[in-house]
Amino acid sequence: MTNNLSVVINADAPQVWTMLREPSKVAQWHGWQAEDLDAEIKEIYFSSDVEEAPDHTSLTVHGGDIFELRPVPQGTLVSVTRAAVDHNSEWAAWDEDITQGWLTFLQQLRFTLERHPHGKRHTLFLQLPGGPGSAIEKLGLTELPARGDNYQLTLATGEEISGKVWYRTNHQVGLTVHSYADHGDGLLVVADQLAIDDVRPDGGSLVIASTYGLGAGRLDAIRTSWDAWRAENYPTSEPVS
Repeated sequence: MTNNLSVVINADAPQVWTMLREPSKVAQWHGWQAEDLDAEIKEIYFSSDVEEAPDHTSLTVHGGDIFELRPVPQGTLVSVTRAAVDHNSEWAAWDEDITQGWLTFLQQLRFTLERHPHGKRHTLFLQLPGGPGSAIEKLGLTELPARGDNYQLTLATGEEISGKVWYRTNHQVGLTVHSYADHGDGLLVVADQLAIDDVRPDGGSLVIASTYGLGAGRLDAIRTSWDAWRAENYPTSEPVS
């Protein structure tokens, strides 16, 4: 087993376990809304080879990655330990990509439990090709304050946003965004992806905006600003989904 990932969530272990074991709950934090999301959730979390610990402290999902839950003073420490990969196999190049995906989803799990445990998210998603300058750079997100600090900035999309820095890593930025929810905050994640040989030779980026309770007009305005920025900077990419 390799690549241990962990996050402390301000919620008790039974709450976290429910988020892992009810399909409708998993859909509020895993990935983003897409036609195949339900099928992906079923395969990863509810296949016949998924193993639950009797005491609900460990879950081995399809593929062998293991979630572990441990109570700590601040709530629950949730860790994902990656299954070992044969680095001579065709899947080796995707190993770090999957690790980065789990990092994003763990942070989305933390956000859901701490900010919108009973809410219903609506996501806006962009898959962007690689090239000169990362999406984090192009959006103006390289000079952020420390994790947990307040920020206020104008994105390259033209949106004025504010909130807190939810997390930062070498390849990802997560920001709470006041204007992405009618009450509380939404979450904006921008993740720069590593190059993968013939599949993604120049790397790429993901943008996941999780919104809550916004009306159609407000959602359309956010979508339009992101799509205009995408079309200008990544003209060969697919529109916001």
